[in-house]
Amino acid sequence: MDYLHFFSPVRISRGQGHPVEEVDSVAEAMVFLRKWPTGRRGPVYQCALNCCAAALSGQMSAEEARKAFTGFARITRLLDDDMALPVAGETMAGVYELRR
Repeated sequence: MDYLHFFSPVRISRGQGHPVEEVDSVAEAMVFLRKWPTGRRGPVYQCALNCCAAALSGQMSAEEARKAFTGFARITRLLDDDMALPVAGETMAGVYELRR
């Protein structure tokens, strides 16, 4: 299952007073998404969930699922401020690609 680990973790921040969580793999992202409140599950949530499920079944890479999960975290304002900027080699167009 090592191939389902992310190259770098997605850091989730729930706000001041809460510790920053690191999501290291597709399986951890799925656990996080399944705990997400039902009333807040929109199209970006569904995209992240579908991508993680596809990665678990071998139809998508873990890094593609990570991008979808990162987009979900960014749009829901859970992405830690340190991760809000593009990673080396990633363009701003790629950062906003999931929003379209």
